[in-house]
Amino acid sequence: MHGMKASLHNKNILLGVCGGIAAYKAAELVRRLQDAGASIRVVMTPGATKFITPLTFQALSGHPVHTSLLDTEAEAAMGHIELARWADLILIAPATANSIARLASGRADELLSAICLASSSKIAIAPAMNHVMWMAETTQKNVQQLQKSGVKVFGPASGSQACGDVGPGRLLEIDELITSCTQLFSTGELQGIKIMITAGPTYEPIDPVRFIGNRSSGQMGFAIARAAIEQGAVVSLITGPVHLETPEHSKRTDVDTALQMHQAVMNDIKEQDIFIATAAVADYRPAKPLPQKIKKTDDELSITLTPNPDILKEVAALDSPPFTLGFAAETQNLKDYALQKLKNKKLHMIAANLVAHNLENKDEQDTGFNSEYNALHVFWSNGEATLERCRKMQLARQLITLLAKKYDEITT
Repeated sequence: MHGMKASLHNKNILLGVCGGIAAYKAAELVRRLQDAGASIRVVMTPGATKFITPLTFQALSGHPVHTSLLDTEAEAAMGHIELARWADLILIAPATANSIARLASGRADELLSAICLASSSKIAIAPAMNHVMWMAETTQKNVQQLQKSGVKVFGPASGSQACGDVGPGRLLEIDELITSCTQLFSTGELQGIKIMITAGPTYEPIDPVRFIGNRSSGQMGFAIARAAIEQGAVVSLITGPVHLETPEHSKRTDVDTALQMHQAVMNDIKEQDIFIATAAVADYRPAKPLPQKIKKTDDELSITLTPNPDILKEVAALDSPPFTLGFAAETQNLKDYALQKLKNKKLHMIAANLVAHNLENKDEQDTGFNSEYNALHVFWSNGEATLERCRKMQLARQLITLLAKKYDEITT
């Protein structure tokens, strides 16, 4: 298995840069936070722009840099309240004595302190200043007050300073800042694990306007993608034709047919740790799709169907296969079919759901295709679990927790 820990994967970090000589180090910090998997937006105090230009940070982060509270252009892109909500962490580096005082007194007269005041995210400061300023009683009192209100303080380090003095006040080294940020987040159960998920139906063309398809909405697969991302996984989502929004932080590939899905999966499967086959891939396709629309006549029309490749079986049969979770959508004999599939395809796990519509009792919510609800019966080589009927997102979270546990047992 190829698990690689991308420690800040899926995390949104707002970096606040203040006006001190250490501001130039913040450029490297942006790059390194991105390497660790984080998405970065930068806010600069007016003083910081005297040391390094907003353009530098804009180029590195790929987003407009916010420098003042009443900057209409930047506010249009993402206003300060939205920025405050967007951030999982607000990291102020370097944090000057002035900005620490501002923060401690709860002022909101410039952008960075206003964002901190409006945010319920984690906040961390990395102080950098002359050692005499750092040791000053007022600075120490301000820092203690911030710590009391839950602000984390990274550093400062000791060493020679820009002014030629030696003592505490240097900005903490970039590596240590990255480690400190990582430790603020309790990592997910699948942190940095690469997961490929297939979702939705496939459409197999009969002619340019008609196809053979199925009723899969893709909701379950997309919910599983979101649940995996919540647990820190690096998710590739390969989907048939669906009307669903791409889960944030996922890499999405759209396909129409089973052959295209097969191709997309095989292109990238060697990189993956886990493969979850939620898609309802058509078992058959018309052998010869016609180039022109078939005209209606009174005669019977017969179409020859040919089997599609079995993507899941092929993946499970690879030399060093990823951990495989298959889905069995059945209308009867759920357990028998599921166990047969688990064994025949050599899967690690299978999740079975009954997709028969309950036509007798209209009061019961449907489960399965095109329903908001689902229930799953999950089997593995020496055990099983029943996940009771609930909304697909809740169900996906339960399934991912179960999968993470089994994956862990196999890989450790």
